[in-house]
Amino acid sequence: MSSPTGLSEDGLAAVRHLRELREINTVILRRPDSPDAALVPELEGNLTHDELVQALPSDEPRLVVHELSFASPEGARRNEILLIFWMPPAAGELEEAYAAGFSALKEQLADVHVHLTARRADQLAYRRLVALAG
Repeated sequence: MSSPTGLSEDGLAAVRHLRELREINTVILRRPDSPDAALVPELEGNLTHDELVQALPSDEPRLVVHELSFASPEGARRNEILLIFWMPPAAGELEEAYAAGFSALKEQLADVHVHLTARRADQLAYRRLVALAG
């Protein structure tokens, strides 16, 4: 499989790891110092919701693929993969550089139905994410 525009081979491998091996629930991607560089994994791991929110920088964008675990209203356990474009206000000039990567991830993860842009941590509140995934 070739790497979509905007994603490094390592970034693509990290997303595959989350989807296929299911050993991790979160991949956070960042751009190296060059705005033209492909996205690389910054973190691959099992994060709680709180750990995910804390891992996001307050002044830099990130792209996040996160498998959210929750219970349906009927009580069944569910998992939904979310694609999050973290774009805090302080990182405004970098938005365009990350937009291509976000588009590439949406294309790569065509079966993921929850895509969101968050500019503040409260937009990533657990109940809000569950409502979007539900």
